[in-house]
Amino acid sequence: MNYTAQRFLNDALQKSFDKEHRKRINFNIGRYDLAVNTGKQQYRDLELAKRRAANVKNKVINKLDGYLTEFKRNFESQGGTVLWAPGERDAQKEIMQIIKKAKAKVIVKQKSMVSEELQLNELLEKNKRKVFETDLGEYIVQLAGEKPYHIVTPAMHKSKEDVSELFHQKFGLPGNTPPEEITKFVREKLRNEFIRADVGITGANFLIADCGAVALTENEGNGLLSFAFPKIHIVVAGIERIIPSLEDLDLFLPLLATYGTGQHITAYNNILFGPKKENEPDGPEKMYVILVDNKRTEILKYQEQRKALSCIRCGACLNECPVYRNVGGYTYDSVYSGPIGSVISPYLKGLRDYNHLSFASSLCGKCTEVCPVKIPLHELLLRNRKEAVLRNYSNYNWRRLMRGWNYTMLHRWMLDKPGAGIKNRAISLFGAKMWGPRRTLPKVANKNFKELWKDRQSVT
Repeated sequence: MNYTAQRFLNDALQKSFDKEHRKRINFNIGRYDLAVNTGKQQYRDLELAKRRAANVKNKVINKLDGYLTEFKRNFESQGGTVLWAPGERDAQKEIMQIIKKAKAKVIVKQKSMVSEELQLNELLEKNKRKVFETDLGEYIVQLAGEKPYHIVTPAMHKSKEDVSELFHQKFGLPGNTPPEEITKFVREKLRNEFIRADVGITGANFLIADCGAVALTENEGNGLLSFAFPKIHIVVAGIERIIPSLEDLDLFLPLLATYGTGQHITAYNNILFGPKKENEPDGPEKMYVILVDNKRTEILKYQEQRKALSCIRCGACLNECPVYRNVGGYTYDSVYSGPIGSVISPYLKGLRDYNHLSFASSLCGKCTEVCPVKIPLHELLLRNRKEAVLRNYSNYNWRRLMRGWNYTMLHRWMLDKPGAGIKNRAISLFGAKMWGPRRTLPKVANKNFKELWKDRQSVT
């Protein structure tokens, strides 16, 4: 077993039996579940909306190069600039070149998982730039020196007492400051940073091909301020964020709101058509869109796994996953956690070292059931497992065990011949460690089903 897999098991064991962690996560996800149930009421035929969204995204993924080219052409015709970043370092290089050329010292950032993928905060701080996360949850984890715990709710793992203590340590706020007062404090503090920022960096919920526009949807207004005040706006987006038409937002924005936060529609929805024009009072003078591959084309190579690129980052699969709810976000050691992370992270970070994530699943299928774009996540986890086995990336002892089990299941006498005592000793000897110290080992009955059936037939 490689080091990454062993660390996952150790962290999972620790978190699974952390009762306080369970309490926080289950409380926060419980509130989410109630909100989503309310949000779904806006649909007369939710399944139809999901099928349509899946069809649109599948069409895009299968013709991705054409849609990306169309987006680039239309966006640049409106005065923007599109830059291509095959890998993480390419994206970092492009971003730093823009910032250095502008002599920018202060950067404000909207919440963006791609920027986490690129380790953008660390890059900017290393180059002696001040960078401020402007989403409240992201700002909290930035202050704590942590990473986002969840795709949608970065500080899900923290209680209000944790946050209050953090702001007491960092800013001297009174202990047990209520959330409303903390929010007010952050709003006032960040307002000055928006005004003096040289560069604003955001992600993109959707890139619209037919009109060359960037769609941003959010609830706090920080994304709007991140591009309205600074003279330069940098959009960092994965190449899979494309949708064909502006009209498709009518389908995707309500789905993202419903499954992301349980709303009918998010509070702030902006469509950006490049830098500001002559008659516009605010907005950036220059706007760049950096299209990030960073091994997404590795996923694209696989006919089935490529469906995972349809993800709209709503986080629903994380909230429903029994594994995520027990082991938590940090255990995955990846920007993308939960079922969607277990599907795509092995390709983004290397199948050899991260294939264990695809085995960390109950295969209950709940993730597939809740996905608003109908990604068959539990099936893709099985595809990943198969790929890992075919490449001999799975654990050697596990492969031996599976070969033995396969042989046994194909030869019935091996199941029938040993008595219950021998089977129970074998289970105790070879299975105890794998079964774990907190579970009781199952015991084989004195008579198997075949023997019980035979007895029953003789009686009748």
